[in-house]
Amino acid sequence: MTGGAMPSPSRRTVLATGTALGGALAAGGSLPAQARAQARPAGGGDPWRTVLDDADLVWREMPKTWYEGPFLGNGFLGSGIYAEPGAQSKAIRFNVQHSEVQDHRPEFGSLFGLARLPIGHFTLEPVGTVTALDWRLRLRDAELTGTLTTDRGTLTLRALVHDARSVLAVEVTPSAGERGFRWVFHPADSISPRAAFKPVPAGYEGNPPAEVAEHGGVSAAVQALRAGGQYVTAWRERRGGGRRTLYVNVAHSHPRTTALDRALRAVRSASTLSYDELAHPHRARWDAFYRKSFLSLPDARMQRFYWIQLYKAAAAARRDAPVMATCGPWLEPTPWPNTWWNLNAQLEYWLIHGSNHLELDALTRALSEFRDNLTKEVAPAYRTDSLGIPRTTDPSLVNGAAVADGGYGVGVPGQDPPTPEVGNLTWALHNVWLSYRHTMDESILRDVLFPLLRKAVAYYLHFLAPGPDGKLHLPATFSPEYGGNTRDCNYDLMLLKWGCRTLLESAELLGVDDESAPRWRDVLNRLTPYPTDANGYMIGADLPFAKSHRHYSHLLAVYPLYEVTGRTADERALIERSLAHWVGFEGALQGYTFTGAASMSALLGKGEDALTYLQQLMSRFIQANTMYKESGPVIETPLSAAQSLHDMVCQSWGGVIRVFPALPAAWADLTVHGFRAQGAFLLSAVRKGGTTRWVRLVSEAGAPCVVRHGIQGPIDVRDARGRPLRYEDAGDGTIEVTLRRGGSALITTEGEHPDLRITPVEPNGPAPRWGMPGR
Repeated sequence: MTGGAMPSPSRRTVLATGTALGGALAAGGSLPAQARAQARPAGGGDPWRTVLDDADLVWREMPKTWYEGPFLGNGFLGSGIYAEPGAQSKAIRFNVQHSEVQDHRPEFGSLFGLARLPIGHFTLEPVGTVTALDWRLRLRDAELTGTLTTDRGTLTLRALVHDARSVLAVEVTPSAGERGFRWVFHPADSISPRAAFKPVPAGYEGNPPAEVAEHGGVSAAVQALRAGGQYVTAWRERRGGGRRTLYVNVAHSHPRTTALDRALRAVRSASTLSYDELAHPHRARWDAFYRKSFLSLPDARMQRFYWIQLYKAAAAARRDAPVMATCGPWLEPTPWPNTWWNLNAQLEYWLIHGSNHLELDALTRALSEFRDNLTKEVAPAYRTDSLGIPRTTDPSLVNGAAVADGGYGVGVPGQDPPTPEVGNLTWALHNVWLSYRHTMDESILRDVLFPLLRKAVAYYLHFLAPGPDGKLHLPATFSPEYGGNTRDCNYDLMLLKWGCRTLLESAELLGVDDESAPRWRDVLNRLTPYPTDANGYMIGADLPFAKSHRHYSHLLAVYPLYEVTGRTADERALIERSLAHWVGFEGALQGYTFTGAASMSALLGKGEDALTYLQQLMSRFIQANTMYKESGPVIETPLSAAQSLHDMVCQSWGGVIRVFPALPAAWADLTVHGFRAQGAFLLSAVRKGGTTRWVRLVSEAGAPCVVRHGIQGPIDVRDARGRPLRYEDAGDGTIEVTLRRGGSALITTEGEHPDLRITPVEPNGPAPRWGMPGR
């Protein structure tokens, strides 16, 4: 071992060292043997089962809305369950929605002509009047179970959306007085949900009514589309052994009319199996999903919330599914019936990295698959070398004619209309960069990030020009969602700087001699400083931050880009001043204001502040089932709150893995296992009594391993066989260890040999379950 100061690794070194891992690693595959060995529980119990059973949502009161009820899904098919409006004691609604079902009329724009379309719902209609219910959403099985009691008897139900077959299956066992219950399907009007909130474009009308018919023992509602194609809901009920099981499938096709045959085949195939036969592989797949990582903390309400977000993410996302729309697969009346790219999509996918679930990364896949459509979203004069993504698109990244006089979605700096909201693609590509850094899969860097980021930055370079001060400046652009355009908009300056830095480092890693590299270096050297005033970061050079604003678009260099991190006292004071000024304006603040503020506080090591912001989020915005609403249903905020918890537990920006960097005093005990960090490391660590007892890192890529472990006093660093490992001491509790791919390092207090088994921590006190558990 050698001591002394160690220079911080360069971002080039940080980005390097990965080769194309692909396959299981890029997909968040199974843990290496070294990590699996540490997951054996103490006392013979199963830690995953313990925390998941504790996190189950419970209903003993009737949920009346999307924000209160259970929800099931598999990234494609989704069902939200609650009382039928206007008949709350007479019927239960099982919504049937699908993330692929959309319109195909681009002439009416992404929010009408390309919008997600509502499908319909089933009502479970008892014989009697509902008097009580007792439901449980079992997270570990992704299954709703329980009873519905009426004045005529009981209905015992089990329901799931099958993980692989994309079938909603609902098994109901009625008592004698409820044998006559019935299922009824109600097709929805096939019109953009935005029509209930905003005037429809001239010439726009909904699609014709669905046609319901029998097809050899299977019912189907066939919804024809004016643009060609169809979507179809097919269902069948099977009876036996005193049980009745409903099987439902949804299929979509455009421009062909093949959805009917597909939906009928899916229902016929699934209905040959009993509910238990369907449930067995479904439960096994969900069990494997959860076991890729583990987190337990002493705040029972927050721990339950976290595991529900992992369930929600896997119910809403798959790599091969469409990028999540604002309400995931659970479409409801909403002014936002498509994918939003100026914050929502980015926040929805952040938690997949730390939780080790890259198999959910639809964002990277979609940007790669549909990149040609991004060329069409910039004005014709810039299409030879530029890409952009507008505020909203459909799953194939098409905006349609949202801009009436241009037919493209991304505005032009210095011009308005259309609104020059320019940075959305660059921000989305930061998510792709995170996927690369957490897997070190070089194919992501080479095939997706570098070519797309190169063209996203090229669009900016068309407009960047020197001013009298010799600095490079941008003409007026728009900062989501403040209102008003401004020169040198911080949203764009911050993204542009990050983009140029990342391109230079990526080109070096890939061995690319890019002709634009001198221009990227020039931008880094001469870009005008981010505009600030006495209150901190401004919106831009012409626009101070002077009103309540929910979005942190002017603070991206702080979070999530980590370009401004408080390295000096002045820089730290600037972050603190900007954060306080931003959240100090009440009025327009919304839920994701508080998740952003929590993560920025975690960056500064302020665990108490981070927890306070999350507690405000919980008390002011999070609904009974952990969903979230503004003008309509949206899901990005609770998912981003899970990332805020990640930021309190582990940070890995700048090439340094920081273990427990921002924990509040109340979280004296904490366990994390299989947490994925940048550099493709899997982290396990245990904290007890306010002291970090051990830290273990497994390297998947052989990247530089620099860790701020937080263990006080002399340490031992050992490999998987207990042999000492050499390390460099950088001071401040930070060391660098050389690990080969597959190697591991266990860091403990000198001379200690702690129990490495993973166990949940004890809660600090009781807390109500999520759902509607009653008193």
